Amino acid sequence: MNSNKNYGLYAIALAIALVGALALGVPIGTLAVLLVVFACPLMMFFMMRGMHGGDEMHGHDDMAEKRDAHNHKPFR
Repeated sequence: MNSNKNYGLYAIALAIALVGALALGVPIGTLAVLLVVFACPLMMFFMMRGMHGGDEMHGHDDMAEKRDAHNHKPFR
């Protein structure tokens, strides 16, 4: 997973889309409703993307740790 956070580019793209929609004559009330409708899925997308990003890249394996814990030799 890419660790670069390009939130600035997302904000610029959103601003361009809003200005373009207003230039085409879309009412502000319609844009506000669309913003509210898409706010929850977008927040979940960005939050869940950030949660699961680190473990796959570093080769972290929970099952390997459990296997190693059971394969120890007794101390003599």
